[in-house]
Amino acid sequence: MRIPPFRSRTLRGGTAAVAAAALVALGAVPALAADPEPDLGVGTIAPVKGVQPGSSFSTPLTFLNKGTAEVPAVWVTYAVSPGLKADETHKNCTYYTTSSYDERPGSNVASCKIEQPLKPGVVYGTAKPVSLKALDSAFRDDLRVMIDVNEPGAGDGGSTEPVPGTGDPLTLVEKGPATDADRKNHPETYARADVTAANTADFALTGDEKQGKVGDKVTATVKFANKGPARVQGTLDESVTTVDIHIPKGTSVVKPYDFCEVITKTHYRCGTSQSWVDVNGGESYPFVLRIDKAVGRTTGEVSFSGQERPFDPNAANDTAQIVIDTGEESGTEGTEGSSGSSGSSGSNGSSGSTGGTGGSSSTGGSGSTGSTSSTGGTTGTSGGSTGTGGSTTGGTTPQTGGNLAATGSDSTVPLVGMAAAAVAAGGGILWAVRRRAAAQGG
Repeated sequence: MRIPPFRSRTLRGGTAAVAAAALVALGAVPALAADPEPDLGVGTIAPVKGVQPGSSFSTPLTFLNKGTAEVPAVWVTYAVSPGLKADETHKNCTYYTTSSYDERPGSNVASCKIEQPLKPGVVYGTAKPVSLKALDSAFRDDLRVMIDVNEPGAGDGGSTEPVPGTGDPLTLVEKGPATDADRKNHPETYARADVTAANTADFALTGDEKQGKVGDKVTATVKFANKGPARVQGTLDESVTTVDIHIPKGTSVVKPYDFCEVITKTHYRCGTSQSWVDVNGGESYPFVLRIDKAVGRTTGEVSFSGQERPFDPNAANDTAQIVIDTGEESGTEGTEGSSGSSGSSGSNGSSGSTGGTGGSSSTGGSGSTGSTSSTGGTTGTSGGSTGTGGSTTGGTTPQTGGNLAATGSDSTVPLVGMAAAAVAAGGGILWAVRRRAAAQGG
């Protein structure tokens, strides 16, 4: 599924309003003869493939003044996604990092003032190719280049302080008069190219185990983590992956995780809050379950679905289980576990909940908050048996649970493996956690 609509950042909306007001004001001023607007273009950039993490590479950049008048100076800005950075700096450039905004990750940016005239109808190129470095986390990255006569802003807020470069200045040299092909090859003031590195990422699932008796509510938390070494960027506005969660037999869902899609009463499909996942980032999916029947140890299967992951060489952690120990089917009930949103206590035992907060983010990005649970149940007796509350292990970046509700249970059908067809069936579930946070905050 596509990401639901959410509130845009305030500064961007404010900027649009100021621009609209400025246009209205200009309409009230008598028209004056104006110099022709500059018409600049950035040359198409070839994709860069097979880069080794930790290595450097370079790419040539070209520019064209398609107008009729000379342009005295220009700003050339190039930005790369978080798996890349500038390999060398230039003293006429400043370098900073922007935070993520809307559904775009953060960027490492170089903004360069080139104080030399650009003649009309002439193709220019950088005196030497721009040098970039692939970080250890490089995998699916990109390079974006822009040219303008005005200094670009540092973004939507959250940027680091610009730092001047120290190396030789970035300069342009004439490459010759523009041909018709050159004009077609420099269509806009902006160009983008994919940069792919030969890297891997280990996507891992962790299940949960809880104990309780009939009528108890327990919080079971499934966790998805990217163990690296690569940061993985997926398709914009779509989930990086999806996780199918089946609820154990003998239990029903009291409170599922907010942004999981209901497939059946006992089957949920959960996505990621962004279209990327950083190294050691991920998601947590807490589910509050009610124990309806004492059926001994009952399990629900957890597995990846959605896009294929040829970059993930480790299949051993691609599945997990939710285990609920409900006591013997004959009526002997185990000790009580702990509950997430509401706890229950027995005559000789006690239970409670602990919560954790965290957030997934890109470089400088905004995170999500939420709760995980781990059981710290004390030993108690009920019906002659003794047990200890289970615990949650592993996982990363949790997010906030919500207030959907679903009840009922049926037989659990294990999901084995994953299929690319799930993307067509369920779409990319990229749930905008910030949408809900924005709605709660007004």
